[in-house]
Amino acid sequence: MTIAIPRSSAPAVPGVVGSALRVPLVTGERVEYANLDHAASAPCLEQVRDAVDELLPWYASVHRGAGFASQVSTRVYEQARESVRRFLNARSTEAVVFTRNTTDALNLLARGLPRHTSVVLFDAEHHAALLPWRGPNVRRIATPSSAAAAVAVLDRELESCPVGPRLVVVTGASNVTGELWPVAELAKVARRHGARIALDAAQLAPHRPVDLRALDVDYAVFSGHKIYAPFGAGVLVGRSDWLQAAEPYLVGGGATKLVTDHGDRLGVAWSAVPERHEAGSPNVVGVHALAVACDVLGRHWEQTVEHERVLLERLRSGLATIPGLRELSLFESDHDRVGVVSFTIGGHDAGYLAAALSAEYGIGVRDGAFCAHVAVTRLLDEVGAHEHRALRASLGLGSTVDHVDRLVAALRTLVSEGPKWTYVQRDGRWVPENDERPLPPFLS
Repeated sequence: MTIAIPRSSAPAVPGVVGSALRVPLVTGERVEYANLDHAASAPCLEQVRDAVDELLPWYASVHRGAGFASQVSTRVYEQARESVRRFLNARSTEAVVFTRNTTDALNLLARGLPRHTSVVLFDAEHHAALLPWRGPNVRRIATPSSAAAAVAVLDRELESCPVGPRLVVVTGASNVTGELWPVAELAKVARRHGARIALDAAQLAPHRPVDLRALDVDYAVFSGHKIYAPFGAGVLVGRSDWLQAAEPYLVGGGATKLVTDHGDRLGVAWSAVPERHEAGSPNVVGVHALAVACDVLGRHWEQTVEHERVLLERLRSGLATIPGLRELSLFESDHDRVGVVSFTIGGHDAGYLAAALSAEYGIGVRDGAFCAHVAVTRLLDEVGAHEHRALRASLGLGSTVDHVDRLVAALRTLVSEGPKWTYVQRDGRWVPENDERPLPPFLS
């Protein structure tokens, strides 16, 4: 049975665009959309939408125009750096480099490492943090079964690293299980061995405060689309010396201070950080959206964390009542986590269930390996799953008690009675047969 939590107990949290969205079902009805896929992309905050609408009439080139609108856009863009610093409690001396997303930011950092840097990371990372680091100096550690063991194994691994620069890469919260990693403890180990530490905060930043000084990390990255600002911006924050010494991540306008023609070659004097790594026309709208989201979340942490705690407790207790369901965990089952739960149900294909939840119940979840194939494969092997795919339900500001209860009830019905509709596989995915659900008018 699910825990009886009165609806009125949920604290007030910032509103999101689309909270009243109604979607069609294959059976002909329309229902309120239960978006339980916040871990992939969170909806837009209403305050972010309003801020973008307010900016758009003033939109102009950044850093390059004498016109008043250009000056306004430039001021908006540069002020956004301060919003990000406040959000992370970063020092004024630390660089704030705007990127497209977390993946872009981590690739930028990887390109900026000094030669022969030893990079140490765990195999539980999602692909944005797992794949950018290449070469013989990369050490990938199998994730142990407890947070304390992770600290101990990192200590041993750094002890054996060759002399030279070192970087530890760690996620703040798993995008597969939602479990929090012991970032501060890992940072202490890194410091003891003279290593720097980069925090992938993509899944942590929407759910919990991230304090770079308290955690004692050197770099942090996150995406706007994860923190309710889906306008194509991300950020890398941290120490500027490696970034200043590195060749620009992208080359072009904005990254250059001076270009001279020497006949057979061009002479280039690169800009300083952060402009050095922000070539091209900046995404001032996306950056402003990200900054406003940072400001809004920063004012509502108490409500946000409590809102999620209530829903996560209800979700996990409800899922535990479904026959054959196995929740995936990296560490102990009671380990602290954000609102992300991945699971399998014995004898039921994850993609099939996801398709039925959407088509028959208006519930959006994720199925697959969540861009963390190594971690998901190992976790599924541990629970004896035959398919290397799982279901993931993830909570956020747009989630409600009703959404959680609908998911639990729908899964229980699908497991006990099966779907009402027929499904077929197309291009490797399950879809409803004869799906006549109308698309929204703007796609007509």
